[in-house]
Amino acid sequence: MTEITAISQIDRNAQRKRNFQYSLFGRLLRNPGGIIGGLIILVFAIIGLFSDQLMPYSPIKNYPKERLQAPSVEHPAGTDEMGRDVLSRLMKGASNSMAIAFTSVAFAGIFGTILGAIAGYAGGWFDNLIMRLMDMIFSFPTMLLALAIATALGTGFLNTVIAISIVYLPIFSRTARGTVLQLREFEYVDAARCIGAEDARILFRHILPNALAPLIVQVSLGFSWAILTESSLSYLGLGTQPPNPSWGSMLSQARVMMELAPWLVIGPGVTIMVAVLGFNLLGDAVRDLMDPRLRSKGL
Repeated sequence: MTEITAISQIDRNAQRKRNFQYSLFGRLLRNPGGIIGGLIILVFAIIGLFSDQLMPYSPIKNYPKERLQAPSVEHPAGTDEMGRDVLSRLMKGASNSMAIAFTSVAFAGIFGTILGAIAGYAGGWFDNLIMRLMDMIFSFPTMLLALAIATALGTGFLNTVIAISIVYLPIFSRTARGTVLQLREFEYVDAARCIGAEDARILFRHILPNALAPLIVQVSLGFSWAILTESSLSYLGLGTQPPNPSWGSMLSQARVMMELAPWLVIGPGVTIMVAVLGFNLLGDAVRDLMDPRLRSKGL
């Protein structure tokens, strides 16, 4: 009896191991790009959340005697023209940039998904109205539209979030609509209608949960787009306003000192590149893991 119990326990452990290996998280851990991207995002998230505790200096206080110092042990990323520590400003900029990126993607994802899902399920004139509106927004160049909206609304955290959210709203809307158009013809949807389920229940209880895979991929990739857009707006003076640091505004202020103090450009430039790379690597990994063709091969 003891041997039978031990064998059963071994079988259960082996089954748990197989289930973990074929789960999304387990497969993600076997993807080198996903691991690297996840670690990069984790580091930026920790810095963004605990920047006030991690910063070695104040990001806004001026130290005139320490202006334009090259990178050293005391100031690993150097100081700017006002003597402010660049590393501290990069860490505080991570907090501002990541907050805007996450908030704008959340707004665009939620409202875009709801609009696209309702349009795809309802069809008819409402579908045409929503999709033509999305097509109109989508027809504008991304940066030009974000610039126009930010100029009209003015500067500030909320206005920047609104500008970025509107720009990327059609991406989530079109993705949700296309998926819902496929899922609404499945047999389980017909079965729900036959038992008298309301349209809202069918859409939000039965269809949308099965449409999350492509939306998750869009969300993971949307963060990199949002960071680039926020940095561009801040570079042009329409995003985060001084004295609060932002990666884009730091680049804008440093462009006149590229030859005299190149570290002022290298710091925010490399930071933006690494952050976008992390989100792209994770987004690509999630997209590959969500692909049913690869899932069927056990990859």
